[in-house]
Amino acid sequence: MDIIHLLSDTIANQIAAGEVVQRPASVVKELMENAMDAEASTVKLIIKDSGKALVQVVDNGKGMSVTDSRMSFERHATSKISKSEDLFAIRTMGFRGEALASIAAVAQVEVKTKREEDELGTLLTIEGSEVKNQEPISTAKGTSIMVKNLFFNVPARRKFLKSNPVEMKHILDEFQRICLANPEVTFELYHNDIEIYKLPGAKLSKRIVDLFGKSYREQLAGCEEDTPYVSISGYVGKPESAKKTRGDQYFFINNRYIKSPYLHHAVTMAFEGTIPEKHYPFYVLNISISPAHVDINIHPQKTEIKFEDEKAVYSILRSAVRQAIGVYNLTPTIDFESDINFGNLTNRPMPEKAPSAFDKMGSSVSNFENYTKPKSPENQDWRKLYEGIESAANFQRPEETLSMGSKVNEGIKNTLKPESEEVDAVQIHLRYIALQVKSGMLLIDQKAAWERILFEKYEKNLANKSGASQQLLFQKTLNLRPEEFELAIALKSEIHALGFGFEVFGKNSLIISGIPMETTDEEGSHVLEDLIKESLEHDTDVKLDKTKSLAKTLAKRTASKNLKKMDKKEINVLVNRLFETSMPSYTPDGAKVMNVITLEKLGELISSSTGF
Repeated sequence: MDIIHLLSDTIANQIAAGEVVQRPASVVKELMENAMDAEASTVKLIIKDSGKALVQVVDNGKGMSVTDSRMSFERHATSKISKSEDLFAIRTMGFRGEALASIAAVAQVEVKTKREEDELGTLLTIEGSEVKNQEPISTAKGTSIMVKNLFFNVPARRKFLKSNPVEMKHILDEFQRICLANPEVTFELYHNDIEIYKLPGAKLSKRIVDLFGKSYREQLAGCEEDTPYVSISGYVGKPESAKKTRGDQYFFINNRYIKSPYLHHAVTMAFEGTIPEKHYPFYVLNISISPAHVDINIHPQKTEIKFEDEKAVYSILRSAVRQAIGVYNLTPTIDFESDINFGNLTNRPMPEKAPSAFDKMGSSVSNFENYTKPKSPENQDWRKLYEGIESAANFQRPEETLSMGSKVNEGIKNTLKPESEEVDAVQIHLRYIALQVKSGMLLIDQKAAWERILFEKYEKNLANKSGASQQLLFQKTLNLRPEEFELAIALKSEIHALGFGFEVFGKNSLIISGIPMETTDEEGSHVLEDLIKESLEHDTDVKLDKTKSLAKTLAKRTASKNLKKMDKKEINVLVNRLFETSMPSYTPDGAKVMNVITLEKLGELISSSTGF
């Protein structure tokens, strides 16, 4: 008996939808890109229940005919290509003919569309790949597509969607990317009938400020480079604007958002020596290149690309960014009337073949795959200093292997704990504490110690839903981006338990009335902002392990504020509080808090330095 058979179109579309439609943000991306391909000048995005109930995109583009509106939902139906050679000349966002068919397979879809030359438009209703209705209607020029109840017929997929704040964050990410790639287009975004963004068509610099806040106005450095092979345009943030969290880093190839660790490395190398370690620069950069020299047909999401000569692009990009940050002080403010727009670059003529000069230039670029970031001298010295730690302190990462009351942990406490409650300790460069223990000298990383102490305190406060707070004499206003504001509201009870007090104060704004005891008035609002940004950066469902994540983040932020000169009494308090924790030897992330230099090791160090 034969067992192999063809799948039905419905099942095949649902399988294909697994690659194209992963979450509501995927629908937003595909529909907004279609609006751009339709040459719309105004696009409205309407979201309900973070896209789970509704994603609607309304544009004033070219619209579709009666036949095209129906054909657009067939698999592999497209107006963008007709022969294989067309794949190497693509400048449109879509070309596969998969998106609408995949969306219609897992949602209830309603389309209204009309061309300018038609008297009547078309209404099309589809549910689970099945056309329910098609009829003529009176409607405005352009297209409106409503996608309702995503994954209504695939409950397993719907169950795996994250919380509303996380899904809304992904929607905002896609929205912002398309807004940055098309600054000349007017965009609007509404969530649950509340206006989130209303962005008039503008220059790129103004679009950046409108999206990310007025603080960016003084932080933008223009970046432009024209070569016969590739053109680069956009903005990078001035070095002092670099942040501790990732994000706000955008690459576009011919106005298409892409992800490229290789190109990001080029930008990072351009900033080398100008920003602190573990800080990330802001950039919005478009690379305009002939489609013949780049392959975007790698993944259904079309965010992965391959260059014909990636080394040449790397070298030109690094040089352009380096030049931009090197001369930014000559033009401290951006002229919002004379600006850089991506749209003007994509129409520039490109040669059929890259000049050979770039082959030579590209060959000098070191291989990114073999690159290893050098350790900082301080870190190397610190590690060398602690070589030879006694075996009692060298146990595995604690949180996964040891419980609070384990005998192993108690043994380590007894081994390392000072011989009396009153310790004779020395503070070294506001970073380390050295004190005598039975086996030799114990060195404690002051910041790491505070991380462990504060983490356990905050974790306990979150479990008890109560935390000590100091009230501000003068309340402070904190302005957030929409996705940050959404997350802050979702985590309000947890943030209150950490010691912060705040209320909603207008659109995307909070008014802060209280802060944790470990922070100062000046730092409180910054710590809260960092906490929200860090939680957003982790990109996890707030329902999952949020207590530990929040406690870790706040402990890191407040620990660095406690690096100050301490007297003997304060050192005693710190050491005793550290050894009262469940895991004094490690931070919540598994980094070492302390290390022992044994008497034998001290003797070896002295002998080797004196030659005896």
